[in-house]
Amino acid sequence: MQLYLGSNPRTLYLVSSNERDQRPQRALIFRAGQRGSNQAVVEFAHKRDVNFSNLIKLTTRTVKGCLGLIAVENDVFLAVVTSAVEIGNVRPAGFTPENVARIHEVCFYSLSSSTWDDLASLESDGSGTESYSQNNYTQSTQGPQVFEHPCLPLTKILSSGSFYYAHETFWDLSSRLSIRLTREPNSTRDIGTFDERFVWNEYIVQSLLDFRERMDSHERDELDQCQFIVLAIQGYVGVTTMALPAPPTDGAPTIATLSIISRLGWKRAGTRFNTRGVDDDGNCANFVETETIFTTDQHCVSYVQVRGSVPLFWEQQGLQTFGQRIQITRPQASQPAFERHFANLMEEYGSVHAINLLGTKENETSLTSAYARHLQNARTALGDEMSITHYDFHGAVRIGGHDSVVRDLRRIEVVSDHVDRFGFTMCDSSTDELVTDQKGVFRTNCLDCLDRTNFVQDILSRITLESYLLLVRREWVHANSLWSNHRELWAENGDALSRIYAGTGALNTSFTRSGKRTLAGVLSDATKSVSRAYINNFQDKGKQIAIDMFLGNMSNQRQVTIFDPIHDSVRAALDQRLVEYSTTRHCTIFAGTWNLNGRPPSESLLPWLFPSQSVTEPDMMVLGFQEIVPLTAQQIVQTDPEKRRVWEQRILETLDRRPDKRSNYVLLRSEQLVGTALIILVKAELTAVIRNVEATTRKTGLRGMSGNKGAVGIRLEYYDTSFCFLTAHLAAGQQNLEERNADYWTITTGLQFQKGKTISSHENVIWVADTNYRIDMENAIVRSLADVDDYDRLFAEDQLRQAMAAGAAFNGYEEGPILFRPTYRYDLGTELYDTSEKMRTPAWTDRVLYHGKSLDLAVYSRAELYGSDHRPVFAIFRAEVRIIDAIKRAALSQLLLETVVTTVPEKLDEKLATLSLPTDYAKLPPPSSDEAAWWDVPDMPNGLIPISEFRKTDQPTSTNPFDSPGDSPLSASPSSSDEELFHHALSLPTPILPVKKNAPPPPPPRPLKAASMTDINSPH
Repeated sequence: MQLYLGSNPRTLYLVSSNERDQRPQRALIFRAGQRGSNQAVVEFAHKRDVNFSNLIKLTTRTVKGCLGLIAVENDVFLAVVTSAVEIGNVRPAGFTPENVARIHEVCFYSLSSSTWDDLASLESDGSGTESYSQNNYTQSTQGPQVFEHPCLPLTKILSSGSFYYAHETFWDLSSRLSIRLTREPNSTRDIGTFDERFVWNEYIVQSLLDFRERMDSHERDELDQCQFIVLAIQGYVGVTTMALPAPPTDGAPTIATLSIISRLGWKRAGTRFNTRGVDDDGNCANFVETETIFTTDQHCVSYVQVRGSVPLFWEQQGLQTFGQRIQITRPQASQPAFERHFANLMEEYGSVHAINLLGTKENETSLTSAYARHLQNARTALGDEMSITHYDFHGAVRIGGHDSVVRDLRRIEVVSDHVDRFGFTMCDSSTDELVTDQKGVFRTNCLDCLDRTNFVQDILSRITLESYLLLVRREWVHANSLWSNHRELWAENGDALSRIYAGTGALNTSFTRSGKRTLAGVLSDATKSVSRAYINNFQDKGKQIAIDMFLGNMSNQRQVTIFDPIHDSVRAALDQRLVEYSTTRHCTIFAGTWNLNGRPPSESLLPWLFPSQSVTEPDMMVLGFQEIVPLTAQQIVQTDPEKRRVWEQRILETLDRRPDKRSNYVLLRSEQLVGTALIILVKAELTAVIRNVEATTRKTGLRGMSGNKGAVGIRLEYYDTSFCFLTAHLAAGQQNLEERNADYWTITTGLQFQKGKTISSHENVIWVADTNYRIDMENAIVRSLADVDDYDRLFAEDQLRQAMAAGAAFNGYEEGPILFRPTYRYDLGTELYDTSEKMRTPAWTDRVLYHGKSLDLAVYSRAELYGSDHRPVFAIFRAEVRIIDAIKRAALSQLLLETVVTTVPEKLDEKLATLSLPTDYAKLPPPSSDEAAWWDVPDMPNGLIPISEFRKTDQPTSTNPFDSPGDSPLSASPSSSDEELFHHALSLPTPILPVKKNAPPPPPPRPLKAASMTDINSPH
């Protein structure tokens, strides 16, 4: 197909080529919607109705298909595949070809601006995979460009040679063989049927799929035949064909095809050190489904394995070298997500046996023990259909070399038992009829799920394939060509997946390819390790942002929609009727801050954590600490987390031993930046409804280079309401007001969570901080006023109050009334303000500030603890969180849609644009011609319609498309509808009855041709 450009208005035409006459000759036409919006207008027209004399070719390349539409920098771009290479047919014995192509080049063209037309082609040099796999995603080293295409990072990812799509005839590349064969025959070639876990362009192609669904069946079929829409997976596809010895009947060799398809999941996608572990929905990082397919003219055999990161909340932050530091971020709150992950696997694949290849290093041991503990707990809820084998891969290699791993896996009884139990999928090549289906799946992991994992999956694939060959053709078990091809494909698979996640090829592939370890292989692995360290630390952050942008994960992104006034009206109505499909729940949040002055715990924390003003136990406790460690040069260079762990343990002990205990608390998340730490605890029963917990930090010391001052943030979603909690330690010094203001703005603009979320992205924000703002009065006066509790005069000169009033800092935030003495600075262990040589002026340095409509401050005070030179401060909030009922929302959406379609008065062209052929369209009369009119039929000669037909239409209708039916459980209006009032009026007695005069019969109604939006918008 070719891409053309029209002007006035700017329009892109994707036109099917003349080369294949069996395809419909059609054009898919794109133009921008309203200026500044993320809408596009799309039409599906006949090629003959396009006036090519006014068009120019936008690119000389042959376009392979369209990946979708994406909004970047207030512009909408069309993504098209301009270069692809055919890999081969993964199942030649099937009824129809299952060809796969690898994408090598993707270009993005703006729907509204010609600025990027030249750059769209120039940014992609078309030189293939290597040119993009080596590109970094940060600033170019070749000097700044005057113009850089806004979609350049996306181009680099999509043109990296790791994306594949079904070529020539459509088939579902995203689904494994057993799923494809068990579908209904009419859905096997339906482009709208796919495994949404693995289609990477789902976010940008969804609007086109929705557009396709609104077409009538005939046009939908033609759109599919044109193959304008491309569904792409990321991972690896390899195909090889070989001749195997045949039985002595005729002596002709058997042609066999061996294929590997690895499908990388996108739901927790990212690079090595940026994306680890699991999310709250049970999606884990680097999740890959790998399918080995062996095809002959008799059978087709499929064997599926999966890999994925350890499904716990863990990460590796900071500069990573070869001794990677692992932090299990939610050790006591991972069970719900862990169980969701395995429940999803069991629902999809049946039984699951995990093989954990982590070793005896300190970091890996902690993950292994946590993995085993969570799996044991999960078996209580999910049953015995899940099990695990722990195998120290590196330990085995150190003792017996890589060969020992092959021997061990064949000898480990639980592994071999599960190989036999799970079996494989096999179908008859001549009929595509399933003979046997795989009963379970191995889930293999190491730390990165790359090198060790690929090595073991190669072995399991071979063991299973051998078990099939022993049943049908024993001599093939010893066919060298088969196993050499098998090893080569698995080595290529390991390299491909490693390049995606870590930036280099996989380690250990020299042994996978040749079956032996060589010096060249050792040197190659060392080089790859060094390259990984550089790429992961200095390039992956930019790549992660590009991945999140492509997947629609950025918090400020809006998905492109195709102009559709009906659905737009429904979406707007849904937003206005939120209360009809959601409920609210009240919760209590305790927020406290304390500068510890580097001191360990030395007294009971109950007066702070459970003050007398607290009536109920809080659902969530947010504790901010400053100077949790002494601010020495050594601590600034390398923070010691041990002091934070001591405080965490002391807090948990306090909560566990408190009097009148009614609930158990667990540590949800903690994070530390040198001396600043933030700890969040929640009631144990709430861990299942608190999701998407993330932590981040921002340095402000030495102009952002030092962490002695800075902020720590943790964000989360409690049901469907977002919260952001922050603790900070701002610049010290009585006169350093401007520095404190600057620190605040540095934090608010520079502190970012994953996927582009910032502080302002959240509905509710709470700061618990040592703000270090002082009181602008003489020391002696401050002390004397504090002694007599004259807070009004002190607060009038409070620097933070003045900064907030002037908009210099914390603009838009609120603070409760300060009815307690200044919290800084005391002589240690006493109630005396500073008597040292410096005689620091007392001040309210420790503050709690908040922003959010659902936050209601109930208590704001301080606790009398003497273990530091500051007093701890706390606030208790009553908050309202919203719970959205997704099923109820969908039901209301469908109700609104049906109401709009049936009752909204529209102009003729708008009405026609919403119509499609009815299911009984075959019963409609033929269209009018020059010889006969459609209404001139025996039942209605000359189009005369009996009066009885008009009485059938005398039915009351609603004029408001968003009125719920009276019997609808979704209706929120207690008042009577117009329809009820009308019928009530009819029931009233009428003293005078008007005399009706029969009107002459109206002319026959004008026939309306059933059409879809695409018919009306088409040029013909």
